[in-house]
Amino acid sequence: MTQMSRRTALGLGVAGLVTLSARPRRALGRQDASPGAMAAKAVAFLRSRQGEDGSWSGDRDEPGITALVLTGLLRSGQVTPFEPVARKGLAYLEQFVSPEGGLPEASHANYATAIAIMAFHEANRDGRYDAVVEGGREFLKAKQWDETEGKGPDDVFYGGAGYGGRSDRPDLSNTTFMVEALRETGLPADDPALQKALVFISRSQNLDGEFNDQPWAGEVDDGGFIYTPANGGSSVAGEATGGGLRSYGSMTYAGFKSLIHAGLTRDDPRVEAALGFIRANYTLEENPGLGQAGLYYYYQAFAKALAAFGEPTITDAGGTERDWRADLTAALAGRQGPRGEWVNPSDRFMEGDPNLVTAYGLLALAAARPRG
Repeated sequence: MTQMSRRTALGLGVAGLVTLSARPRRALGRQDASPGAMAAKAVAFLRSRQGEDGSWSGDRDEPGITALVLTGLLRSGQVTPFEPVARKGLAYLEQFVSPEGGLPEASHANYATAIAIMAFHEANRDGRYDAVVEGGREFLKAKQWDETEGKGPDDVFYGGAGYGGRSDRPDLSNTTFMVEALRETGLPADDPALQKALVFISRSQNLDGEFNDQPWAGEVDDGGFIYTPANGGSSVAGEATGGGLRSYGSMTYAGFKSLIHAGLTRDDPRVEAALGFIRANYTLEENPGLGQAGLYYYYQAFAKALAAFGEPTITDAGGTERDWRADLTAALAGRQGPRGEWVNPSDRFMEGDPNLVTAYGLLALAAARPRG
């Protein structure tokens, strides 16, 4: 197994990052870019960016980026697991896989494992990656905060997942990637790991009531989600005026998606409250609460969440029924660069890296593809 250095912390901008030049965003609503055409351009761009070792952004020593790119390529429907670009990328990821399961030597072991097993799942043919996927699932369940770490349901860490490696404090982003990976690779919604995760996810919601026992739960009470309830609670969007922790868009869609993955239905008060936040803050112009920061993470969370919800439209705060797929397609079309790339001029959360951001764009398009 390759031992990788630990130079880069996920989520922070890095001095010296080579990015594409920021270009002014074109007007939304372009009619000359279908989802298929956009995906084809993005796939061509990513093909051209693969390293000799099979990685994308391999200098970051973060295999999760390669896993995200591979998952996006394979979900695009325009790349098969048998093509050289996929075979090389999968071989790169396999270097990190432990015989016991997961990617324990990755800088952010939980995050990388969750995304990697989704890539291996997309590439699985004739059972060739069955053991890798199963081992990754077991790794994620073993790393989840629960009774095996001495945490019971009354502990705010309970059910959550952190990055792994240096930082094991649980947060909603890593927990939702874990939940998505477990569900996408075959675990049922009532699996104990997903029901434990639901406890943590519910504590991440600004919703006063029986599901969130944290002291700040009722101060904002808008149904949105924060980054983590751990250690007194933290929101990347900061504190709300008058107290409490501000909800923001990307975590709200991530949390909403996970509520559905854990088996909750529309009549559950947590789902209903999250929908209230989504309707009140419906936009593709920004990541609500953070502006342009994390915009493309927001896009992929938006698409996955609304696809999981299963409704073709969302009624916004003004009472307008919005075709969310059309709105997302227009937003991505207006921001795609001439080489097929997406890149965020705001480099927060590593979104100055066109490989990562173009992968997010492909994942958003794949999730928004109408179900046949």
